[in-house]
Amino acid sequence: ELKVTPVFKTVDTCAAEFKAFTPYHYSAYDEENESIPTDRKKVIIVGGGPNRIGQGIEFDYACCQAAFALQEEGVEAIMVNSNPETVSTDYDTSDKLYFEPLTREDILNIVELEKPLGVILQFGGQTPLKLANALKAAGVPILGTSPESIDLAEDRKLFAQMADKLGLKQPANGIAVNKDEAVAAAARIGYPVLLRPSFVLGGRAMAIVYGEEELRTYMDTAVEASPERPVLVDKFLGNALEVDVDAVSDGETVVVAGIMQHIEEAGIHSGDSACFLPPQDIPEPVLEVLREQTIALAKELKVVGLMNVQFAIKEGEVYILEVNPRGSRTVPFVSKVLGAPLTKIATKAMLGISLKTQKFTKAPTVPYVAVKESVFPFAKFHGVDTLLSPEMKSTGEVMGIDSTASRAFAKAQIGAGNTLPSAGSRGQVFFSVNDRDKDGMVPIARKLAELGFDLLATGGTTRRLREEGIACRELNKVSQGSPHIVDMIASGQCAFLVNTPRDRASVEDDGPIRKAALLAQIPYVTTLSGARAAVEAIAGLAKDADAMGVKSLQEYHAGI
Repeated sequence: ELKVTPVFKTVDTCAAEFKAFTPYHYSAYDEENESIPTDRKKVIIVGGGPNRIGQGIEFDYACCQAAFALQEEGVEAIMVNSNPETVSTDYDTSDKLYFEPLTREDILNIVELEKPLGVILQFGGQTPLKLANALKAAGVPILGTSPESIDLAEDRKLFAQMADKLGLKQPANGIAVNKDEAVAAAARIGYPVLLRPSFVLGGRAMAIVYGEEELRTYMDTAVEASPERPVLVDKFLGNALEVDVDAVSDGETVVVAGIMQHIEEAGIHSGDSACFLPPQDIPEPVLEVLREQTIALAKELKVVGLMNVQFAIKEGEVYILEVNPRGSRTVPFVSKVLGAPLTKIATKAMLGISLKTQKFTKAPTVPYVAVKESVFPFAKFHGVDTLLSPEMKSTGEVMGIDSTASRAFAKAQIGAGNTLPSAGSRGQVFFSVNDRDKDGMVPIARKLAELGFDLLATGGTTRRLREEGIACRELNKVSQGSPHIVDMIASGQCAFLVNTPRDRASVEDDGPIRKAALLAQIPYVTTLSGARAAVEAIAGLAKDADAMGVKSLQEYHAGI
């Protein structure tokens, strides 16, 4: 109202010695404006802001790719971000760069000066998406998927109605704005339930609870529920296979780019789970259902750009868990596996260039297997438990590629610093699994014994293995005193650990085991599905260890 608006000052990257072609800009309440807009067509990209645990670097990757795509089409790429430690804010990534807070007011100030064709919000994660409605209300053109569609995917009630309309199955669910409502919803749905606050990044404060007392504790300590910030209560699908699907759409054509089979079961945050691309254990009829449902969702949401969908498969039935009409953390992985720059393709679709014009109407079939594995910062945080959960803990990821799934998985483990023991090394493997996992543990233990490993376990697990005719040496639980597994880890007598706690008591009892393994740099897994994949990799390497060679990404892409 008072026409008090900032000007933009320039950081001269050449210190006035000669003309700077890559200056940075920042706002100030002053008189002279040093940022002179060009008369070119231009688009503003809003970045992801600070990097933090619970958020990968995928947002920065996507923003860079978007800037390159705009430049390829002769459009000026203007980057707005508040984090100088990112590649998107490097001097040679965009045509023009503003270091500003990612708020409505700051973005509007830049829009008023630059007058762009539009603003791209879907590559910076949750931070820019939260600005979508406010910017649109101020008359700013939002490129790509509309704010209304973003709300449709974020709002739990609207999303449930859309799933019903499309005939998609969801796990039984409810919404709670206080503790009593959460208890009532869980009683109706049946334990175990997955609890998650709404509008959070990286699954923060998400938890699986197995009873009312645990639920009440969670509601008292983990979240502040309110009508504006309800807690979502979902039936937890135990022993389900989780799947991530990435798609790109121009509003008419939808291409399902990658279907990723998680190695960890449902309940581990998708950013922490290792995954196979292409999937290894999903039958073709189920894959076809996943494709059909993804395309139906993209068309209903009128997606223009990228979309990520998370599904769970239980007993052959497909359940939809979540839809994100934006760039997801898996996009860099899928792009590198396919040799197709999905973010560039999506950016050009936002400019109105159809997928047909871009000659990308079908995802390429790859003649190899890629495994994404997460990298965790546990070694830097002494005392932190390494157990995976619905709350994201990873800070990076690596990729292993080979012609077989077992070798690709082994390469990914090497990359993540979790090198698997070799068969025939006469190493010792320790098992401590909950009652729910004891049946599934038996074939894993038998395979390890066949591969030449000696087995160690706590009391209940030892008895179960001996019942199956598998030799196993019994050790005390840590709480029972020496000799226990922590002693053996410390003395270098253990090669691999399989530890799957169930309830809070066993999580606390087994915590010292996982911490000792971390300090001793011994590979360990905390899920049965992770153990299965690791044993397959050990067995695969035992058959043809010499076949595991190194090829460049370009050599793999040449075979597509």
